[in-house]
Amino acid sequence: MMCETVVVGAGVVGLAIARGLALAGKEVLILERENAFGTITSSRNSSVIHAGIYYTKNSLKAKCCVEGKNDLYNYLKTHNVPHEQCGKIIVATSNNELKVLDELMRKAKLNGVHDVVRLTADDVKDIEPNVQSLGGLLSPSTGIVDSHSYMMALLGDLESLGGVICYETSVVGGRQTNSNTFELDVVDDVSNPSRTTQISARHVINAAGLFAPELTTKMLLKSSDDGGYQLDTEYGQYYAKGNYFSLVGPSPFKHLIYPVPVAGGLGVHATLDLGGQVRFGPDVEWVDDCHDYTVDVKRADSFYEEIRKYYPDLPDNSLTADYSGIRPKLYPEGAPAADFVLWNGKKWGAPSLIACLGIESPGLTSSLAIADRVVKMVGQL
Repeated sequence: MMCETVVVGAGVVGLAIARGLALAGKEVLILERENAFGTITSSRNSSVIHAGIYYTKNSLKAKCCVEGKNDLYNYLKTHNVPHEQCGKIIVATSNNELKVLDELMRKAKLNGVHDVVRLTADDVKDIEPNVQSLGGLLSPSTGIVDSHSYMMALLGDLESLGGVICYETSVVGGRQTNSNTFELDVVDDVSNPSRTTQISARHVINAAGLFAPELTTKMLLKSSDDGGYQLDTEYGQYYAKGNYFSLVGPSPFKHLIYPVPVAGGLGVHATLDLGGQVRFGPDVEWVDDCHDYTVDVKRADSFYEEIRKYYPDLPDNSLTADYSGIRPKLYPEGAPAADFVLWNGKKWGAPSLIACLGIESPGLTSSLAIADRVVKMVGQL
């Protein structure tokens, strides 16, 4: 079977890329190993539209977040996708954290986010009476979105342009067969995983999320004279689990409430869904098993401790275990945070292969901007 363009993975980024390629006139096939789209990372996050405050100037995260936020709000409006620009407050609860707010304010300005407002403790209390702090930052362009409806809209656009998605179809390897063709090894029968079929494409986009680095390695296997293989792709694959707990009862907040960021994440923050339900999380739990989404109820103790730093009136026994998600990391615990990577396999002898690596937060916000970049990369191949 031959197809012009194959996208591996039907998370929010894969769907956005597939739609962008179809808009550019490409024949597009999505291969998704699960039985539905967006069932892993894309459905297990806070569904927040980020402003672009946290990221290093000129990084892909900074550029794609700021561009993607504007594109996303426009898209949600024109496609009638439920969302709300509710804003968020980042709060400091110690003098050291006030210095972090200064740094975040600086980063926001460098990234072109000019609507962030510095708040005193009294300002925070006026806006959110239940929040205790020494000061904060108000980000009015932060929002929330029904991520499932957003992905449905992306898929609808793709299919209206002739794109096709195949579920329960797992890509297990591949190779560049000539300068213009990449051949994928595909399992389309879960009862017989050892039987593979081949699909050839002019362009292959690896948007496999948690499994993207491993799959990139498998798609670069090259036989050597002694029968061995070259496996080095330069990038690691690590997992940071984030657990969420729901608050019993009505919301005490009108905005999203965030502490200052921590290593590996943005701290145990309070997010709202479109129905007004409050969830706290995610925390950061480095794990080896990326398939275990069980929320350990014992982690609630640390949640109460962290939340009460900014919401001291949190009642006892008011948190219930909700869900968890796993962030795809390119770096191990304790290492500096990595940027998004849009990787081209040309130097590895695979010019038809592009991989999206380390697409964690703000991946949802950045999805349309990432798609724009991948479409340009494909056009240059």
